[in-house]
Amino acid sequence: MANSLTHGRVLKIALPIVISNATVPILGAVDTGVVGQLGLAAPIGAVGIGAIILSGFYWLFGFLRMGTAGLTAQAHGAGQTGEVSAMLSRSLMIGIAAGLAIMVLQIPLFWGAFQLSPASAEVESLARDYMGIRIFSAPAAIALFGITGWLIALERTRAVLVMQLWMNGLNIALDLVFVLQLGWGVEGVAFATFIAEWTGLGLGLWLCRDAFQTPAWKDWPRVFDRTRLTRMASVNTDIMLRSILLEAAFISFLFFGADFGDVTLAANQILLQFLHITAYALDGFAFAAEALVGQALGARNRPRLRRSAYLTSFWGVIVTAFLAVSFALFGAPIIDIMTTAPEVQAEARGYLIYMIIAPVVGVAAYMLDGIFIGATRTRDMRNMMAISFVVYCAALAILMPAFGNHGLWLSLLVLFVARAVTLSLRYPALEAEAA
Repeated sequence: MANSLTHGRVLKIALPIVISNATVPILGAVDTGVVGQLGLAAPIGAVGIGAIILSGFYWLFGFLRMGTAGLTAQAHGAGQTGEVSAMLSRSLMIGIAAGLAIMVLQIPLFWGAFQLSPASAEVESLARDYMGIRIFSAPAAIALFGITGWLIALERTRAVLVMQLWMNGLNIALDLVFVLQLGWGVEGVAFATFIAEWTGLGLGLWLCRDAFQTPAWKDWPRVFDRTRLTRMASVNTDIMLRSILLEAAFISFLFFGADFGDVTLAANQILLQFLHITAYALDGFAFAAEALVGQALGARNRPRLRRSAYLTSFWGVIVTAFLAVSFALFGAPIIDIMTTAPEVQAEARGYLIYMIIAPVVGVAAYMLDGIFIGATRTRDMRNMMAISFVVYCAALAILMPAFGNHGLWLSLLVLFVARAVTLSLRYPALEAEAA
């Protein structure tokens, strides 16, 4: 029933995700901070641009987390326990295959990425060293998308917390050892992530061990059922196309920022850590929406779906207000901690206002993403993202020539607003499907 959904249940799902996600931007800050102690802008920019490029490649397969979460939640809501286990098998096979493909194609992929990037020769050289190490953990990194989505769909977010704490805690510890103690520089940051991702996959499989104790996970006729595979392919293709456009926007942001020089590139990279904090905090409640909305749709319960969307969004707004105030009060000291380069500190402070605004204008887009993923209304997500991307490009063309890096940040805020408005227009159709 709709009234079985309470604030307590939402928080029980969301808070472990918020805590686990909080370690991710902390990891990004440590990655940036340890190389920032070298007192040079180039290593900061190299780790930033290398991580963005790899994340872009990997998140092309982010559909695996989102599609797995939505489809598994709906199967769970409909009481299809065999399909729940089969979904885990499908997602693992897709994730490992995708990671192997990226490893094999790394040379042309890296070449293409740096053809688009106007970074200096020093930054590009260091970034290539970083990426050349991390690429060999691609199968683990992508397979973890599927495991995470599966656990979220079943509301097993404490398991996700354990997995993330292990990976990010180990990564941070190895950062400190490899970079600050052993002096491995950018390569030390890459080795730390490589080790953390492979051990994280092993832990993730162990956390899903109950699925492997039943025969359904290897019921190959079910796993390879044509109808289910076709639906999964349709959902995943829509999400992948949407993700390509979203990643194109964020990658273009970093690349355009590099046009303004290494100092501005480094400042933007530091400020992106604030944006990551916002994203990961709101994702906790968006993920809760994925699970609860998906289960409600699987049960064909419209009141429950509406209440799921309301409760999760309510908490998203609360978190948004907290983040905006926190960034206003503590943003400048955090910047100074993250880099010792005076010119980078001064540049980053000049754009801090956008980090205060970003949570406010971005909350609706994040929450609607979670709601639409849970409902697997992926065609709407694809189409609305296409419209939003066009709006973003138009904003870039108008604002960046006039206002430089300020115009670049304003264009990113325009993208958030466009995503929220376009998805809001499609929400009534989502509710109608549940009915």
